[in-house]
Amino acid sequence: MKKMCYEVKKFWENEDGMGVVEVVLITIVLVGLVILFKNQITALVNNILSKMSSQANKI
Repeated sequence: MKKMCYEVKKFWENEDGMGVVEVVLITIVLVGLVILFKNQITALVNNILSKMSSQANKI
């Protein structure tokens, strides 16, 4: 009986799954931010790529 109580307590205090939950929540927040600022991110990337292309042509 003592061993079973110990195993239940050990299972209850196990926090290995918390890392997975935290990673999922952070991923959801990041995806939400990307969706929210999609137009601004696209404009910024296009601007950077066009500047890189124009600078590469000068070489």
